[in-house]
Amino acid sequence: MTSRSIRRVAATALAATMALTAAACAAPNEGRGSTKPTDTAVVGIAYEPETLSPLLGYGKDGNSKIFDGLLTHDAEMRLKPALAVALPDVTDGGRTYTFTLRPGVKFSDGTPFTADDVVFTYATILDEKTNNASKAELDALDTVEKKDDRTVVFHLKYPYAPFAERTVLPIAPRHLAGKQDVNTGPFTTHPVGTGPYVLTTWSKGEKLTFTANPHYWGGAPKVKRLTMAIIKDDDIRATRLRSGDLDGAILPPELAATFTSDTGRRTLAAKTFDYRNVTLPSANPVTGDRAVRRALDLAVDRQAMVKGILSGAGKPAYGPVPTDSPWFAKGTERPHDLGKAQQILDEAGWKTGPDGVRAKDGQRASFTLWYLSGDKLRQEHALAFASDAKKAGIEAKVESGTWEAIEPNMKQDAVLAGGGSPADPDFDQYLLLHSSLAGDGFNNMSRYANKTVDDQLVAARRTDDHRTRKTAYDTVQRELAEDPAYIFLTHVDHLYVVDDRWKDLTTQVEPHDHGLASGPWWNAEDWQPAK
Repeated sequence: MTSRSIRRVAATALAATMALTAAACAAPNEGRGSTKPTDTAVVGIAYEPETLSPLLGYGKDGNSKIFDGLLTHDAEMRLKPALAVALPDVTDGGRTYTFTLRPGVKFSDGTPFTADDVVFTYATILDEKTNNASKAELDALDTVEKKDDRTVVFHLKYPYAPFAERTVLPIAPRHLAGKQDVNTGPFTTHPVGTGPYVLTTWSKGEKLTFTANPHYWGGAPKVKRLTMAIIKDDDIRATRLRSGDLDGAILPPELAATFTSDTGRRTLAAKTFDYRNVTLPSANPVTGDRAVRRALDLAVDRQAMVKGILSGAGKPAYGPVPTDSPWFAKGTERPHDLGKAQQILDEAGWKTGPDGVRAKDGQRASFTLWYLSGDKLRQEHALAFASDAKKAGIEAKVESGTWEAIEPNMKQDAVLAGGGSPADPDFDQYLLLHSSLAGDGFNNMSRYANKTVDDQLVAARRTDDHRTRKTAYDTVQRELAEDPAYIFLTHVDHLYVVDDRWKDLTTQVEPHDHGLASGPWWNAEDWQPAK
């Protein structure tokens, strides 16, 4: 481990120790009580958005707080109208989507919302000058047409089954965002939308504070002030929750379990498509070797990770699709088989050296594996993966760091990463696996290239026939079983510990992103005080 990483680990350990000491000294209900305003909520999240502009990707899966899309999701993840008055009228064999817009909607600055804003938003995202890493999800879109102020028509190049899901994308105001540099203008940090909340403060690395939009078309929220505290360290987040500083927080299983005897709080579990995986950079002579990839895929003990790391709050992952999804390809589950992993390496010429690490043609089977510092789940997955790999004779040297430290090394080093989207398999798999996106930021981080996978991903997105799509995605998953792009470890349930002063809280099936948009606060605008 380098001196830089040692300092990082030491700092993280010190912060955790201080947090746990403070927690031990605090009484279970210290800092809590009925004096808290019933119209104010403070919740702790682990990740901070890079931007608040939907033009750059913020809120693309919905629940952005500041904005609305044409459609949104209900608690069961069914599409329902938002800025549109109804679900779209789909014609021309699935190539034309017509939306009628809700009348009387205004942006929070008082400017009327019209079809011009919809056309502007989608056209700007598709502009090659716009730095939106998810624009490939709109590949099917040809043109957006304004029929009148309340009618918008989307023309597709080909039938694209999940297109309606993409219209949960937030709508930006043309009169503001259209007068700025889309990538660097003030709108990226000081947005204006039609949503239930208005951003009042964004203290980078600390918190985002929202106030209720009294003119919200859906009715003024009862929670008048909502604060999202950015607390990247899990231990510190638990401590602040225990002290009463937070009304709720996302926590890893072992920390959520420490609140089970707290009668004033309850834990809510959200099912997810959120996976943890290890990237296998093709440029690295070890992780780019197919035999090493196949061996690692068999050497990892996924069931042990679910039991030991997640305390059962999750399931083994064999790819981006959870095993209980109708999109999962039955029969692609991989057993934990250390003997088979060792056999694959032996036959490929990776021979065990005197230190227990294999080598081939002078190349040791050793590589660096990064994880995000302060993230206990990623740390524990990384360490468990390294332990399993070592049994097969492969050395994964675990390092921690911020994304600023990790990103420059992603081409050569492995990363304990995550992803997952419940809306449609295209949203996750295309960005994760298609070779055209190799090395495009956090898309296709392994720089994977498999022609069959590429062809099937394109075929699946260019039809609205469910059977054809299922066959294509089954083929993709079978290819991944034979030629792993990543080592998928677990699908993680999200656990939230929340103060009981709020009633009837719910969760949705969640994507990997579990910050502002997810958790029991996915619909904070509808929260009701318990008393």
